[in-house]
Amino acid sequence: MYGRDVAEIHDDLNSSRGKDYRQEAEYLTEVIRRRRPGARTLLDVGCGAGGHLVHFTELFDEVEGLELSRDMLDKAATKLPGRPLHQGDMRDFDLGRRFDAVVCLFGSIGHTMDEDELRGTLECFARHLADGGVVVVEPWWFLEKFIDGYVGGDVVESGGRTIARISHTVRSGDVSTMNVHFLVADAETGVRHFAETYRHKLFGRDRYESAFAAAGFDAEYVEDVQGGRGIFVGVMGKERS
Repeated sequence: MYGRDVAEIHDDLNSSRGKDYRQEAEYLTEVIRRRRPGARTLLDVGCGAGGHLVHFTELFDEVEGLELSRDMLDKAATKLPGRPLHQGDMRDFDLGRRFDAVVCLFGSIGHTMDEDELRGTLECFARHLADGGVVVVEPWWFLEKFIDGYVGGDVVESGGRTIARISHTVRSGDVSTMNVHFLVADAETGVRHFAETYRHKLFGRDRYESAFAAAGFDAEYVEDVQGGRGIFVGVMGKERS
């Protein structure tokens, strides 16, 4: 779970590390409209602190966000006043409406911890899509591509703060555990340290493809985008079970 300390720096840190939220939102919009021209409504599942959502508001007539972390959602609300933002679990939620597009980014889908949860989550997305609607999912790293023991590190300056982020990710069976440590320093408060741990399921690409098919999607995988993890793009058929 992403806590208050991470929520406060999340989007600024990622932007300073080279993540271009606007460019990604524009690219994903193009991907969606290529399959559903005129798409005007979008739900961002696992919207985090709103990094993509603030740009989707400029590209779609209606956007909403869903996020499990209250701290992340509170941060998003400061950027998106008046926009519908919902606290909920992507595995089981009901917003009472359908959208032209549902996106789930940042590898958030990897927080589903078995194949039943993965399939159930995609079925939940499907229930929130109009006939012919489009889902875009950025997976966590595939089991066959995961690098055990991977260490990542960055030091950036943003908003008068210096932020250091160091991560170490290891594999145990088909689960990855990422331990992330942060140092945040500014002239007024000095240096503070905090850490978080994230667990993700390492599904193989074939497991994702099977889950999309079981949820009723005609899906394809687009490689080498979104920082290398790629995206699954699925279209909801008109016949529903």
